[in-house]
Amino acid sequence: MADAPVAEGGGNRAGITACAIIATLMQALDTTIANVALPYMQGSVSASQDQIDWVLTSYIVAAAIMTPPTGFLASRFGLKRLFLVSIGGFTVASMLCGMAQSVTQIVAFRVLQGGFGAALVPLSQTVLLGAYPRERQGFAMALFGMGVMVGPVLGPVLGGWLTENYSWRYVFYINLPIGIIALLGIVAFLPETQRNSGDKLDWFGFGTLSLALGALQIMLDRGELQDWFSSGEIIIEAIVAASAFYLFLVHTFTAKKPFVRPSLFRDRNFAAGVLFVSIVGLTYYASMALQPPYLQELMGYPVVTAGIVMGPRGVGTMASMLIVGRLVGRLDTRILLAIGLGLTAWSFNQMTGWTPDVSQGTIIGVGVVQGAGLGFLFVPLSAATLSTLPQKERTEGAGLYNLSRNIGSSVGISVVNSLLTQNTQANHAAIVPHVTSVNRAFENPAVAQAWNPLTAAGRAALDAVITRQAQIIAYIDDYKLLMIATLCVIPLLVVFKRPAKGGAAPVVIAE
Repeated sequence: MADAPVAEGGGNRAGITACAIIATLMQALDTTIANVALPYMQGSVSASQDQIDWVLTSYIVAAAIMTPPTGFLASRFGLKRLFLVSIGGFTVASMLCGMAQSVTQIVAFRVLQGGFGAALVPLSQTVLLGAYPRERQGFAMALFGMGVMVGPVLGPVLGGWLTENYSWRYVFYINLPIGIIALLGIVAFLPETQRNSGDKLDWFGFGTLSLALGALQIMLDRGELQDWFSSGEIIIEAIVAASAFYLFLVHTFTAKKPFVRPSLFRDRNFAAGVLFVSIVGLTYYASMALQPPYLQELMGYPVVTAGIVMGPRGVGTMASMLIVGRLVGRLDTRILLAIGLGLTAWSFNQMTGWTPDVSQGTIIGVGVVQGAGLGFLFVPLSAATLSTLPQKERTEGAGLYNLSRNIGSSVGISVVNSLLTQNTQANHAAIVPHVTSVNRAFENPAVAQAWNPLTAAGRAALDAVITRQAQIIAYIDDYKLLMIATLCVIPLLVVFKRPAKGGAAPVVIAE
């Protein structure tokens, strides 16, 4: 795939950029937009909680499985053709989800949606890198990052508004106009690329990796519900994931043409970037998963209000990405990443002092800083990771890069949710011994009347208060863990090297 046909002409570049961002935003929105609509879906199709959870799990698993073969499919069928099929398939699957009449249909169509949408993010990344000269690839990654990182922030806001004012079905129908615009734009602006019809898929490698990813995602998603390794289901899924991944690794290092080429990881830019982005995904998306229940359950915010309060985080991300996009190649990558890690760690440190009495202004301010920190991390990291790969390997590299981010986010969400539940129980057990009928606090008539431990109603009310306090402490523990994880990434900065003097290209890790 040559750069020239894509990069020629400002009009083409602007059109390609707009379409790639729209496609990325459409896919990124669907990672979170359906979350707030789940209770409405559950009532509409008469599904149990366990059944409706598969609406999210099926999408995540399908996307995880279909992300790695993006490079092969782009080479085999052409980048433009794959892009069109992915956008068209994702849009049609979204409409089918909106028209579904049973939970079985929703889950089946969500599998299609995740499968078709998996290629959108790595394809958009590849197209943007090819459309811009090397000295402006940092700016291109800033534009791309606005879609992939802001989408999950806007999802709950938009999903809540559509569900409350129209129907949960419009959470999926909204993809129709977005998909049509992206489809027409790609047809008009993106030139055809070369195809290698002789490429063959390593089915064994693809199969073992797919099995490993599928089992891992299901284990992470259902682990908390099944009480992790006390459940036979989780043990089986862990064994399947570990065994399949072992077979995949052995095959990768022994096959002549493996599904994932180990030579990609000889590029230190790429190897370090893949590790780094998994940790960024772990902390960022884990924080995103903790915020909505904190605002809605502990602070009593309606879903739309919670989304609006979280929205400015995306504003901080967009603003910092546009700024950092112009600094990549001019300022040492290590400095940009250090600023990002510092801002992120500071925001988590502030969150460890939160209580349900925290003001909206404080929440918004900390969210903006956290969003800005993400911009300082994502933009230089994307440019440094992918810019040194050969053009023909860039789509495959982008697929693995995004897969690593997604796996990191899945692990992070599962870990913080599990710790939240366990720590809430532990904190509850630690607080209870201090709450007795002879506690001097009960000398206050108002306290004695509302939380009388000698009556059933009083004990129930008292237990609710204790549980609330236990949850607050558990959230603080989670935010503290995320702060420590962010600080632990700082030593990885020594891997990055200063760019050559006078070079305007994106910063590289190794010569």
